Amino acid sequence: MDSELLMTSDGSHTLYVPEIDENYHSTHGAILESRHIFIEAGLKQCAKSEIHVLEIGFGTGLNAFLALLETENGDQKIHFTTLELYPVEIDKALKLNYPEELSPENRLNFEKLHTSEWNKKIQITPNFTLNKIITDFTFCNFTDTFDVVFFDAFSPEKQPEMWTLDQFERIFKVCNSGAILTTYCAKGMVRRAMQEAGFKVERLPGPTGKREILRCMKD
Repeated sequence: MDSELLMTSDGSHTLYVPEIDENYHSTHGAILESRHIFIEAGLKQCAKSEIHVLEIGFGTGLNAFLALLETENGDQKIHFTTLELYPVEIDKALKLNYPEELSPENRLNFEKLHTSEWNKKIQITPNFTLNKIITDFTFCNFTDTFDVVFFDAFSPEKQPEMWTLDQFERIFKVCNSGAILTTYCAKGMVRRAMQEAGFKVERLPGPTGKREILRCMKD
């Protein structure tokens, strides 16, 4: 999908897709949104020393980069599996200013997230392994289990097939006990689908520009 570089209110970039009239991140702040939803409410709630993360929608690589930076601050290791059907063009991805905004010394690692081979586990740093898979999530067969899930697909209005009971049931089956799933979407239909799939669901305050987000847990 063709996309255009866009500056958000916190000074970080996102991409806008004219074809579906959708942004990859909140215009109120791409980094602010991703850190709030996927790192603070999700990843940081998992106390395991070795964490297996599943991301639905690699997109700009921002969530993966934030997760990688978390491993620089402690002893946790992350195995990061991310699914993407429409990868962002590498030349466009490398124009994103996330390293400059977050950690200039990790510019090379951010580039590796985008330039590394698809469909293969790649050691980006000693504590961060990346497995980018080109696939349609709705038909993907999982071979691993996960402790944290970043559900970051485009909105239900744009991709309704991604937010169904069937899809959340599939995720529930590959979640380990105590697994955490976070998403920016707090719609009632999504919350009910998650609950019916077996998750315990709670509403949390959202980042700037968004009233609520959802966090799920598997007992």
